[in-house]
This record gives sequence, C-alpha cells and structure tokens, in this order.
Amino acid sequence: MRRTGSALLSIVVATTLALLCAPHAVAQGPWFSSAVGSASQVVAVHGSGSGSSVEAWQRSPLGWHRISPSIPAQVGVDGFAPEARDGVPATPEGVYSLDAAFGTAAAPGGGLPYRVVGADDWWDGDPQSATYNTHQVCAPGSCGFDESQSEQLAIPAYRYAVVMGVNAERRPGGGGAFFLHVANGQPTEGCVAVAEAPLVWLIRWLQPGAVIAITR
Repeated sequence: MRRTGSALLSIVVATTLALLCAPHAVAQGPWFSSAVGSASQVVAVHGSGSGSSVEAWQRSPLGWHRISPSIPAQVGVDGFAPEARDGVPATPEGVYSLDAAFGTAAAPGGGLPYRVVGADDWWDGDPQSATYNTHQVCAPGSCGFDESQSEQLAIPAYRYAVVMGVNAERRPGGGGAFFLHVANGQPTEGCVAVAEAPLVWLIRWLQPGAVIAITR
C-alpha cells in the first residue's frame, strides 16, 4: 500500500508539474517576444488591412498569456510599412511605447496618464516646428506651428485614444500623430483603430511600461 501510494503521489506531482509548465511552454513563443524587452504588457497588432486584429498579452512568471479575444482592427489605408513617414497613410511595423492616453470623454481609469482634450488641443504635424510630433494647446489661428499640417484632437475618433511612441525622437518627416483610437469603420491614416468598448477595456488594463507591437 505504501508503494502504491508513493506511485500515485508521483503521478499526481508529475501531472501538476506538467499543468504548471504547459502554459509556460505555450507562452514562450508569441511572435513579438524577442522584441519587447522587459515589457509585461503588449498590445499585439497583426494581419493585413481589414483583416487586422489586436490582442492583449500579459507576461507572468509562467510566460506570456493572451488575455483578450482577437479584436478586429483597422490600420492604414496603405496597410503596413517598415517605418513611418509623413504623408504615407500606412501603419508602421515595430514596437512602440504606450505612454499616455487622451480623449474627448472623461478618463475611464487605468494606469496611464490621461488628458481630456477640447477644441484647443492639437498634435503638431509641422516638420519645421520645434514641437513637431507633440501635443500642444493653442486656440485655432494662434498656434506657433502650421495648423494645416497638424491635427485637432477634438474629433469623434479620439473619444478615447492612446499615444503610440512612433518617431519618439521627433525626426522631421519621420511621421507623427500615431494613436490607438476608436474605429469608425474605415481604414486610418496610419493609426490602429478598434471599437470603443474594447479600447476602453485596454485603457483600463494598460500600465506604464506597456508597448504596442505591430507586424503584417
């Protein structure tokens, strides 16, 4: 009986270890895992055009785990591109920070800084401006940058949005105003867009240090 009990205990222990290790083994291989450094939260974007999708991934001591369903997404009119450039309506591949959120709606909660925007909020798209590819506040007609090349943020698509750290070095012509924002059913100018409800869920989940990883 003692030998039988010992054998049974060994089986139970082996089975438990297998169950514990299985998620670890499965979670070792997301396509982005070697590119995101120490990030523990990843918004993964992949696909092609209207077939693109977004997934939320969380790292635990056991490895990477997908914690959301596959969320339909819209990307740039021209699909994906190896890098961002001004005037090219494509979503740049790569890994980018998700440092802050904003919107015309009240803050939904979450770990990222959130700014409520209005008619005086802009994203400077003037490559000759000292504040290119940054958020600016000024009344229309009074801004110190070319407003025709910039974007007012008080629009329906930005009811909720998360800033993607594309061209963080602000290289002139290297692209700007890339956001994860509310979808309107149409391709974007290079942003990633999803329905409002899952976007709100993502904003509430995101914490500092999260990244977005994009591939075709």
